[in-house]
Amino acid sequence: MQVITCTECGAKNRVDETKLAAGAAQCGRCKTRLIASDTSRPTTVTDATFNGSVLQAAGPPTLVDCWAPWCGPCRAIAPVLDQLAAESRGRYRIAKLNVDENPRVAAEYSISSIPTMLIFKNGKLIDRIIGAVPKTAIVARLNSAI
Repeated sequence: MQVITCTECGAKNRVDETKLAAGAAQCGRCKTRLIASDTSRPTTVTDATFNGSVLQAAGPPTLVDCWAPWCGPCRAIAPVLDQLAAESRGRYRIAKLNVDENPRVAAEYSISSIPTMLIFKNGKLIDRIIGAVPKTAIVARLNSAI
C-alpha cells in the first residue's frame, strides 16, 4: 500500500500499488484519478505511455519537454526543468519526451524544432513554448496554466 495525496482536494488516500500502476486508483473523496509520480523530478513519457501519463492526467498541468540527446539547447534547458520539477510542490508536473525515440507523439503535435515544451491541462494542449527560453518565462507560462 502507498499513500497518495489527491492533487484536486488534498485528501490522503491509501492505494494498492497494482491499482495505481494500472491507472485504476481514484480519490475516495472527490473521485479524481490518482497518479503515482514523484513530481520533484521530471518523468519520462514515450509513445506508449503518453496517453495515460499526459492526456488522461487530471489535476495540475503537465509540461512536456520534447528533446533529443544531440540537441545542445535541449541539454542547456534540462537543468532548468530539473529545478522546476524540484520546486513544483505538486502545482505542476514536468515530463520529458525524446522525439528521436518517440516519433508518433512528435508527429502528432507537429514538433519541427526542439526544444519544444507543450503544456497540457486535463488532457488538452493549452500552450506551446519553442526554444530554450529563460526559467522565468517558463514559470510564467506554467503559472498561467495553473
